[in-house]
Amino acid sequence: MRSGELARLAGVTVRALRHYHQEGVLPEPERGSNGYREYRVSDLVRVLRIRRLSAVGVPLDEMTALLDGETADAGALLDSLDAELAAQIDRLAAQRSLIARLRATDAAPDVPPELAPHLAVLAAAGGPADLANMDRDQSVLLAHLAGEEGMPRLTRLYEILSTPALSPLIAEISARFAEIDTDTASAEIDGFIETVVTAFGPIVAEVTDAGGAVDLGPGAGLIDDLVRIQFTPAQRRVLREIERRLS
Repeated sequence: MRSGELARLAGVTVRALRHYHQEGVLPEPERGSNGYREYRVSDLVRVLRIRRLSAVGVPLDEMTALLDGETADAGALLDSLDAELAAQIDRLAAQRSLIARLRATDAAPDVPPELAPHLAVLAAAGGPADLANMDRDQSVLLAHLAGEEGMPRLTRLYEILSTPALSPLIAEISARFAEIDTDTASAEIDGFIETVVTAFGPIVAEVTDAGGAVDLGPGAGLIDDLVRIQFTPAQRRVLREIERRLS
């Protein structure tokens, strides 16, 4: 029989047969005088066995020994496959749980799930949309740099910032910050800085007292790089002064 007939009888594609040949699990038969490969019923049986092994989860590169009867340790292979499937099930369950958490908070799937509900509250509080997008990008980078160890403290900070009592203040601060440029009067900038330090000083102290500042490791400079991209020179000067006052 030719490759098309073999593929039809075995329930695979001709392309799959070529792949089996390339991987070495299905020997290539010699071509006949007509130039076509001629398959035998034994080849059909081998392809059916390959399909059975694939259904169990055996990788192609581990099939040859089983197909040729060169190994009797099928039990160990099945144990390994079962353990791998169990790990996949755990990963899928965790993924579904993550999706459920994001759905519950109507959060975007590209933000850290621990911070997602708090970011949603902050975005809903109002303020310029550009700043909300910047907050999102910063949260993604902060969560990555903080890692599992620093995430609880980072989450606590966002939790406090997203409390309903602070929402109007954060919206006001965001709007005022967005308007800062080189023409902004010094008195206005000083007043803004004082407002921010007064509002957020106790919050920073609470988070720090609860477990120290979040350690961003050697990647801390990346936050500065992101700030340089996101904000104007005038805004960056204000942020540096606020950081100095709060540290």
